[in-house]
Order: sequence, then C-alpha cells, then structure tokens
Amino acid sequence: MKLVMFDMDGTLIDTASLISEHMATTFAGAGLEVPTPAQSRRVIGLSLPQAMLQLLGTDDIALADKLAEDYRAHYRAALVSSEGREGLFPGARQALDVLHDREDMLLGIATGKGLHGVHRLTQLHGIAEHFSTLQTPDHNPSKPHPGMMLRAMAETGADKDRTVIIGDTTFDMEMGKAAGTKTIGVTWGYHHPDELRGAGADVLVDRYADLPAVIDRLLEH
Repeated sequence: MKLVMFDMDGTLIDTASLISEHMATTFAGAGLEVPTPAQSRRVIGLSLPQAMLQLLGTDDIALADKLAEDYRAHYRAALVSSEGREGLFPGARQALDVLHDREDMLLGIATGKGLHGVHRLTQLHGIAEHFSTLQTPDHNPSKPHPGMMLRAMAETGADKDRTVIIGDTTFDMEMGKAAGTKTIGVTWGYHHPDELRGAGADVLVDRYADLPAVIDRLLEH
C-alpha cells in the first residue's frame, strides 16, 4: 500500500493572506512589532508555538504560547468574515479524487494546523473521507521533526519506501527526509523552489494535474 501525505496550508489550501492578517492582529494586540506578510509566510507549516518563537526571535516559550492562544482566538472570531478565503488550490480537488480512487493508495494529512481546523476545512471542502490518517501538532512534535510521518506510517502499516510527503515548505521536505520517506515539493506555495531542492525534495511539481503520475514514478523505485 502506498501512503501519500499532504501538507495543508500552502499545499492544499491557500491561506497565506488570512494567516498574515491574524499574525499582525495578534502581535499588535500584544504591543509587539508586527511581522510583515513575508515573515509570516516563512513560518507557515510550523506548529503555532514554534511559529511564534521564530517570529519573536527569542526563546520565550510562555510568550509564544500566549500569542498562539491569542492567534487561535482571532482566527475563530473571524471565521464568518473569512468565508471564501480558505480555498483549495486549483486542481487540488481533482487530484485528490483521482488518488482516493486508487485501490493501492491511502491518503493522509501532516500539518501545523490544529486538528479542529483540519476537521473544519476538510468538511468544508467535502474531502474529509479522502484521508485515512490525520497528523497534527495536537499529538506530534512540530515539523520538521519526523514524528507526524512516523506516526502516519505506524497507523497505516505503510513502509517508508512506499510513503511520500507533498508540501510547499522546507519543513515538509526536512520532515520527510528525517522519516526516510520520499518528498515532493510544490512550487505554488510559500517557500521558493530552490529552497525546496536544497531541503531535499526528490522532485518538484508545478501543477496538481502532474501529481498522480509523479507519485507513481517516485514510489515505484
């Protein structure tokens, strides 16, 4: 059985502007210097506390945890006004349908987003039943630690040479490499393609239509 793991933000769902806005609101509310949109994009994919630590540039874990809670509150409060701003990237739904129909393949998610948000978004887009395993910071270390991939393989019984992570950040590529799996970088997300190559991406894809064939080639070796 092949196991195909997807990152969410920047890979399946385009949430960069929304996340940047909520980061700005969170930091401004705490009287801190507001991160730029570019700075916020750089930390998308990490767990919220880890993202806050990077943006703060300190090791103040208590402050990072407080900012993470504030951010979650802002995000929840803005869900109604944010309607339509958490869309799937073009071609994502079609690719997921194709892969889900394969008898030799299981799909999963490995994301820095919390489990509640994963459930909400997969249900919103009608793709919840596509995924056999959901890995989040609720029960794993933050990327790039390999824990999410290792747990997904343990849950599904998949071998590492038949498992791939698809993501848009160096965190995804480093996580996959640390777990011993294959890695596919997508070029429509939040880290530059050269960075993905440097972090160990086995292959890059520029559009979702190419993904099923690339997965087959990568996992047949």
